[in-house]
Amino acid sequence: MLLASVNGVGMAADKTLIDYFLPMPVQGKLTTEVWGAKNVLPRDPKNGLEDTTMKQWCYWDGQILKATDGKFHLFASRWDQSAGHAGWKNSVAVHAVSDAAMGPYRDTGMTWPTDLAGKGHNVTALQLPDKRYAVVVSETRPDDIFVSKSLNGPWEHLGSIQVDTNGFDPRDGRMSNVSLMLRPDGKYEIVGRSGAILISSDGILGPYKIQGPSIYKGLMPEGVPLRTLEDPAIWFSGGMYHIVVNCWSERKAFHLASPDGIGHWTNRGLAYDPTTNFVRYKDGTVNHWDKMERPGVYLENGHVRYFTFAVLDVPKDEERGNDNHGSKVIVVPFDGVAFDRDMQRIAKQEQARSR
Repeated sequence: MLLASVNGVGMAADKTLIDYFLPMPVQGKLTTEVWGAKNVLPRDPKNGLEDTTMKQWCYWDGQILKATDGKFHLFASRWDQSAGHAGWKNSVAVHAVSDAAMGPYRDTGMTWPTDLAGKGHNVTALQLPDKRYAVVVSETRPDDIFVSKSLNGPWEHLGSIQVDTNGFDPRDGRMSNVSLMLRPDGKYEIVGRSGAILISSDGILGPYKIQGPSIYKGLMPEGVPLRTLEDPAIWFSGGMYHIVVNCWSERKAFHLASPDGIGHWTNRGLAYDPTTNFVRYKDGTVNHWDKMERPGVYLENGHVRYFTFAVLDVPKDEERGNDNHGSKVIVVPFDGVAFDRDMQRIAKQEQARSR
């Protein structure tokens, strides 16, 4: 596959991110005796986090952190399935635990049940330099951050993210679909739905200074509407900063990379596409989820080991509640070692050509 960066930027003959996803080992068994449209059957209900009966909850978001005891903790959101997909507006943040990274995850309940009745959506999580943990929410409440010494809680409301527009468009500082990371240099970096990069040198609450206009402008293929880009996920691996951003109107996601995480972003091509066969099991069975959104990454030894996705088996307006459809969080293995090796090789080739 050609590494088809747009506008001739960063072109090189190589694989794109979608080629590094690995077949999923089965955690339970592949079955058709579970909710879901034909396009996602048979599937393994013990992969990730779900309500296997679809009588209580729809799940969304998903970020994995590993505890010192070896258990895996997944932070996500959920809502009453009877409301259909539109119920996300009343979602709460939840905490789930598993003995294995791929699941099954057991929902242990709301992450902060006494704060606004657990309210939270667009949930993500990270570890802080002082070894505490932080959970970040956006959309349904004002960009709040909760912290705890333990992944099992209790969680304390630390405050809300503050933004310094730094002379740029205030709309680029709107905290929607927030992805937040701790940079190797100790600063915090945010990319949100707008595609603007924000940096804080003063801790996780900020203020975060907008570094410039949306990085998406000029990087997306012709015909991709910037307003339908959402759910960016940002991380650092292989000496580079990476963003995967989903385009809901095209049902495709793109991979962007940068040497410093602020400028010089390059579109590296296709990140994932639910119409392809990349969500597959070791026996060759394929699942085609209609929606694959809210990507998240789990790193081990500096390389991405798994991606999480919030998935829906039918179009959002067809998931009406009290039916055989719903959403869950899936975990897909990823060959991050090979990905970082190849990305470093490509970067060196491009640097040599630019001299």
